[in-house]
Amino acid sequence: MFIINAYSLAVVFCVITMICWGSWANTLKLSTRDWPFQLYYWDYSIGLVLTALLLAFTLGSMGSSGRPFVTDLLQAKAQALGSAFLGGVIFNLSNLLIVAATDIAGMAVAFPIAVGLALVIGVVVNYMAVPIGDPWLLFIGLGLVVLAIVIDALAYGKLPSARQSIGKGIILSIISGILMGFFYRFVAASMVEDPAVPAAGKITSYTAMVVFSIGILLSNFLWNTFFMYKPVKGSAVKYGEYFTRGTSRLHLIGIAGGLIWCVGMSFNLIASSQAGYAISYGLGQGATMIAAAWGVFIWKEFAGATRTTNRLLTAMFALFIAGLVMIILAKV
Repeated sequence: MFIINAYSLAVVFCVITMICWGSWANTLKLSTRDWPFQLYYWDYSIGLVLTALLLAFTLGSMGSSGRPFVTDLLQAKAQALGSAFLGGVIFNLSNLLIVAATDIAGMAVAFPIAVGLALVIGVVVNYMAVPIGDPWLLFIGLGLVVLAIVIDALAYGKLPSARQSIGKGIILSIISGILMGFFYRFVAASMVEDPAVPAAGKITSYTAMVVFSIGILLSNFLWNTFFMYKPVKGSAVKYGEYFTRGTSRLHLIGIAGGLIWCVGMSFNLIASSQAGYAISYGLGQGATMIAAAWGVFIWKEFAGATRTTNRLLTAMFALFIAGLVMIILAKV
């Protein structure tokens, strides 16, 4: 299996995670012009599972290092498999909430609040479990990122168009962020400490990702069904519409969204063996900045903003970059 042996490469993988996690929702924006996010989400979940399996049978099975995917899966204890699966169930509810918040209030508010809150909770929880890295640099960097998130929310709140829906979007984003802050710990708890010499019973990052993605897909029948019949916006959605309203283009867009997010998560778990779970998760959640950039520069969610708002956005990006640099330096 492919294993990272240098911190510098782990940082590169975390940056790729950041880009993937901050970009996948663009496929949501593209598809929900033509059909509800609940239907998009089925394709997204399928894309996750397919990508996780592809990586497991390629990177997770190549070479002589570590333990290949099938062997790893067969030797795994139920506790490890259950922990990764539960992580998928928790993440799925969190992600559906952030998708709903994005649908209501846009990427520029949903991602900074939800992912930002998840960043704080996730870094603290994972550092307490596995304290790797300089805590001063790590938490100073975390503080700068939190400040950037607050400034981004203030900037969004100054938009007249946001005030009609910002309340519900913020509530959904907060709930999503709390749940998202804890899912990663369940996945990390299922994994081996040293992928090159994997302990018996626990699983490698590739196996964890497959079990995690299956947890997402199966829990869809609970969480997504609820959102289909009790939507936060618009009318109820029926299962039959997935087949009658979906086109090849729409299905492929959804699958692409799952592929993008899954690559990011997989790379993050692979990098965690060198970076540590707190740093790896913290860097990956720099996705907030990437998502905000998409919202500002591509989707024009701040079009017509005042000079004060634009200054707030500039400060937000500067603080994000400074915070992420501090997090990286925590283990240099």
